[in-house]
Parts: sequence; C-alpha cells; structure tokens
Amino acid sequence: MNEDPRLPRLGPPHRPEIRRVVKRQREMSPPTKEEQLAGFQGWNERGYVPHRDEPGLTQFVTFRLADSFPAELREEWEGRLKIEDHRERRLQLEAWLDQGRGVCHLRDERIARLVADALRKFDGTRYRLLAWTLMPNHVHVLFEVGETSMAEILKSWKQFTATHANKLLGNGGPFWQADYWDTYMRDPDHEARTIRYIRNNPVKAGLVTAWKEWPWTFVRPTD
Repeated sequence: MNEDPRLPRLGPPHRPEIRRVVKRQREMSPPTKEEQLAGFQGWNERGYVPHRDEPGLTQFVTFRLADSFPAELREEWEGRLKIEDHRERRLQLEAWLDQGRGVCHLRDERIARLVADALRKFDGTRYRLLAWTLMPNHVHVLFEVGETSMAEILKSWKQFTATHANKLLGNGGPFWQADYWDTYMRDPDHEARTIRYIRNNPVKAGLVTAWKEWPWTFVRPTD
C-alpha cells in the first residue's frame, strides 16, 4: 500500500472486543487458500471496527493526501481519533478533511485527471466502479471487488498516481497518506446511502451548488 514508516499512522486505539468478533467471524467463514494467495484478508480488524475483505463485496474506500492531516494542526484533528462511536468518528474526520487542509494537490486539474484516469483504467476488469469523487485532498470510491483484492487495487491506484503526480509537481516523498478507510456494503440501502454521500460531498464542502456541476464525480447510471 506504499506505506511510509516515517508517517504517523492515524489509527484508533485497540479494542479487545472487536478482535473477538473478528476471530469468531473468521472461524465461521475463513478465507480460502486461493483467496489468501490473491491477497484477500477475509474478516480483519485494525483496532476499532471489523473489516471484511472478500471477492464479490462492494467496498467504500477513502484515501487522502499525505499532508491532509498537517502535524502543525495536530491538536485540531487528534481529538477526533478518540471518538468511540465509529460512524461519528469517521464523519468528524471526513468533515475535517472537507475543510481542505494541506496543499490540496487534487485542485490541480493535471493531478485530478491523472487520478480519475487511474480509477477508470481497470474498471470492468479488476473491479467495477459504482461511484467516485475527487475532493481537493482526498478521494472517495465505491466499487465492486472482483478477483483482485481491495488492498492490491488501492496499492495500484496509489503507487501509480503518486509516482506520476510527483513527477508533474517536481516533488519527492510521500504523496498519499499511508492508510485508507474502508467499509463494505451490508445491503442495497447501505449502498444507496453511500452513493448519495459520495455525490453530495463536493456540495456539502461548498465547492459547487449541485453535484453534477463538479467535474470530478462519477455515478454509474442505474439500469
């Protein structure tokens, strides 16, 4: 995932009960050897909530630029990491992201187009895109996973775009924050709410007055 050990990990504290839930789910539905070889993690946790990584799931991921949580503003965002309720914590963190902290390289049309093209490149082969939007300092994507693991997909997007964005900008060092947020869709209602959230994010952040005005939003038409 292009991890950089020099960056602070924006991770929540460990919760033992979550580990027990994940252990039970893995016992009931363990990933097959083939899935593990392909990079799928099955049920897993990174400290706070259960994550599910399997072929065929629809996943909502958010990844952000390396400077989107500036160290000099640590007091502003650090408290949000300590919010116990997962949904409220994520909403608070994403609201902070929407303030557009950092250099916001995705405001640069060259960089935005590079990222958009990378998302579209393997649409229909490695994954199926359902919705995405590029914000000034972060990206939301909702996609159906095929036989390529979510981690491998994110690694591909981030490594390719980081390399080429840094060349365009004449920069070096990390371009994206090391980790990403992911949530699997539990049912059609959950998916529909997520699509609304993605398409309305630029409106909520005050970038446009209607979601179709934002050039860096995609929502797959329904049949």
